[in-house]
Amino acid sequence: MRHQTAIGAAALAAGLAVAMSVPATGATARTTPAKPNPRTLAAVSADTFVAAKPAEVKKAPKDKIFRTNVTSGLRGLQYVEYQRTYDGLPVYGGDIVVTTNADGGVLSTSVNQTATLNVGVKASIKASQAAAVSRAKVAKVDTVSTPRLTVLAEGKGRLVYETVVTGRQKKGETKLHVFVDAKTGKVVGTFDDVRDAADDRSFYHGTVDLSTAATSMTDPSRPGHQCGGQGGSAYTGTDSAWGNGSGTNLETGCVDVLYAVQKEWDMLKAWLGRNGTNGNGRGFPSRVGLNDVNAYWNGSYTNFGHNQSNTKLATSVDVVGHENGHAIFQTTPGGASGGSGNEKGGMNESAGDIFGALTEHYMNEPATYDPPDYLVGEEVDLVGQGPIRNMYNPSALGDPNCYSSSIPSTEVHAAAGPQNHWFYLLAEGSNPTNGNPTSPTCNNSRVTGIGIQKAGQIFMGGLNRKVTSWSHARARVATLQAAKELFPGSTTECNAVKAAWSAINVPAQSGEPTC
Repeated sequence: MRHQTAIGAAALAAGLAVAMSVPATGATARTTPAKPNPRTLAAVSADTFVAAKPAEVKKAPKDKIFRTNVTSGLRGLQYVEYQRTYDGLPVYGGDIVVTTNADGGVLSTSVNQTATLNVGVKASIKASQAAAVSRAKVAKVDTVSTPRLTVLAEGKGRLVYETVVTGRQKKGETKLHVFVDAKTGKVVGTFDDVRDAADDRSFYHGTVDLSTAATSMTDPSRPGHQCGGQGGSAYTGTDSAWGNGSGTNLETGCVDVLYAVQKEWDMLKAWLGRNGTNGNGRGFPSRVGLNDVNAYWNGSYTNFGHNQSNTKLATSVDVVGHENGHAIFQTTPGGASGGSGNEKGGMNESAGDIFGALTEHYMNEPATYDPPDYLVGEEVDLVGQGPIRNMYNPSALGDPNCYSSSIPSTEVHAAAGPQNHWFYLLAEGSNPTNGNPTSPTCNNSRVTGIGIQKAGQIFMGGLNRKVTSWSHARARVATLQAAKELFPGSTTECNAVKAAWSAINVPAQSGEPTC
């Protein structure tokens, strides 16, 4: 408490805005302090904390730590993000998130590093060698960036070249980041920005009322969101009536995309307290007409193809919600890259499924359209076998229900299974009484759900604490912190989070909060 009070006083003394009231003639002048902005308080408080706690944030003498963002969440919680450089070089994986309350009091921290960096910054190989090694990782290359010397925050650090290679792999488009050890010339890590295979007349929702500009498929009230063809420009017309209702008409596909995007945006605000897709009031463009049985997010925009029989575009709510869910995952702290093996990638895929389910439940459409459920892609019927994932029983479609040491080496879409299962158990429980299906647990326990809205708030609170090396174990701790901070004075939510993680075989972690 002394720390919080001191920070609050320091922040006010630092020059937070004060409103002056103008007195009538002869009256005594009085001042009324304006309510301090929680984001400003959070930034001042977190900056003070980071500066005062070098050991806690693993600060090396050659480090420079700098604030990159402040994101506001529910109940006045603020999430302050930091990155660092080492001896002038960017550090990949040196990120920090400090969580504060609305008064600027520090509640918790997430620090990605496990040790203080101490590494030489002179490369033994040339940048051109790193570029050649990186280029060989992509089957059909379009562009290769200039390799950039970077420090990987592994242990005491590893000097690498980071190169971005765009082009195509067997499974489609790629924007591959390749890390080459600057001493040995060997590839030590990669990650891909491209995620996934999977009066206005829509195909999936009937006649709807879109929010668009008068003559283009752009959304003036949700900046950044627009939809068009493969060239990247928004579709235009003589009026704002879009689509013809056909399953293969591209303009109709954009109606479906924008309608789902708008509902997801509204859900993020109303249920989760997030300001837009990127957390700061902006979204991302979408394209339709991809000539592939696929849909994806590539780090800059979403792109939607068609089902295998080419009778429908892959633009149902859960698919659109999923792809934009990748954008949310990427724009929360820690980004979308990093981690060992496919564990973080699987959690990214699961995040897409969770945001799709949240959007469906927020919309709550009738059975004639796309009613809320915990199946993924069943309306699209992507390859003629119904849904592509099942959240209440992932094993029904061949994906693991339970976390195990094999998850980091599991294909990312299958690796979504454990966290999807966790979310369902948290939201609905193992034996729901509301008509939702039963869900098996990995430890034969019985879990009581808390409702999808609370589950979504806790999941979002966990993502707001995400760091580069994200894992199920870290997520357990982060969501427990979120449950305690979002629902103070109640043990129900915290206990449900613990029970759901234990039910998918993610055990208690050292230092996790008690309920």
